[in-house]
Amino acid sequence: MALVPLVLAACADTALVNQVSTPGAGFETVSRVTRQATGANGVLALSAADVAANEARARSLVFHKTIGPDTAVQVALMNNRGLQAAYSDLGLSAADLWEVALGPIPSFGVTISGIGEVGLARSLEAAVTGAILDAATLKPRKALAQTHFQQAQFEALGATIALATETRQAWIDAVAAFETAALIGRAQGTADAASELASELGRTGAMNRADQAREHVFTAELAAERADARLEAQLAKERLTRLMGLWGTDIDFFVPDRLPGLPGVRPGRADVERLALENRTDLAIGRLELEVIAQEHRLAGQTRMISDIGLVAGVEAERSITSTGRQTTVSPVTQVSFEIPLYDTGKIANRRGELAYMRAANELAQAAVNARSEARTAHAAVTGKYSIAQHWRDEVLPLRRVIDEEALKSYNGMLSSTFELIADARERLDAEISYAEAKADYWRAEADMTAAIWGGPTGGND
Repeated sequence: MALVPLVLAACADTALVNQVSTPGAGFETVSRVTRQATGANGVLALSAADVAANEARARSLVFHKTIGPDTAVQVALMNNRGLQAAYSDLGLSAADLWEVALGPIPSFGVTISGIGEVGLARSLEAAVTGAILDAATLKPRKALAQTHFQQAQFEALGATIALATETRQAWIDAVAAFETAALIGRAQGTADAASELASELGRTGAMNRADQAREHVFTAELAAERADARLEAQLAKERLTRLMGLWGTDIDFFVPDRLPGLPGVRPGRADVERLALENRTDLAIGRLELEVIAQEHRLAGQTRMISDIGLVAGVEAERSITSTGRQTTVSPVTQVSFEIPLYDTGKIANRRGELAYMRAANELAQAAVNARSEARTAHAAVTGKYSIAQHWRDEVLPLRRVIDEEALKSYNGMLSSTFELIADARERLDAEISYAEAKADYWRAEADMTAAIWGGPTGGND
């Protein structure tokens, strides 16, 4: 009997224990892929000192400074407490794996539940049997814990990318709102001048009250639009502040007055669908969920692979016998492959296991189909929004400038009135605002493209 503790002690997986018992176990994967997907560094705060250091660094990046989207994302990843809370789930999963990797605790105790030699023998038998069962089931329990740990890594990564995407979109919204407010403010001076001129002409009798009112109401409407634009900018900046985890005096930062211009090269990725199927965190988690179910219900004997398109369509892999007698699998041919393993469930005693696995397989297949669609949608949006903004920039605005130049010549030659000149200025303002909105839509589509490839919230163009 003295050998039982020694056997249990030998069950510990030293290499795995060393891997998952370190502070921040599993986070190196999250950090590496975060950098690849967002360009920013993931930051894990393990102590109050880490939190304080992150806050100090965030303050140094934003306080009294005009920040760009990359800075905003970096500050959010190091300073958002909700994200740090999500990282705690990764730490808990590592602790669970650590516990399993240690193996059964090598202890030996006897509880005398009866009188005499028979009772002592039964107690010893129960203790030894329990210890042996723990050791016998260690391998499957360890495999399951490792799969859960992998899932936790992808879930942490998904939360990180989602926050990065949302922060970038919030920065775009804030800057776009300030740009619109600035454009309206620039037109406010012209409108005020027209209103004052209308009042002077009214006092001399050269303009009737109806025409005066038309000029005054434009000025009043423009003032209301400007106030609304300023409020929208303030609210958008507050949302950005919240995502970056800033409060107190740290919120004293600025964003640019206008968004960057369009890139010189037309955007778009022909392989966006393939990239989404390879990199989406939700698909990776779904695949691991299949492994979890297979492990929990002891499914074995992977018999075939079927594409997501085939499974969603309800198409089972057809089997045929060749002339040589060898069995082959025929599945729908798709341009970009995302295959889902199917196990032989015909001999499962527990019907629940079969149903749970097929439900998860179908959910994963549908998620893959959705990912394909979201990738294609993101690609169409980013190329389409670019073309629209480019049209406003290269076609509409140059024509508006020509109209303004000719109107000014007519005015200087006394061929047109001040009000005709101001009317042209109003139309130019509408065109400039439309271009600013189209430009913002393009940058939102760019952010959505990243989300479609890596996972995260999309919908900036809704």
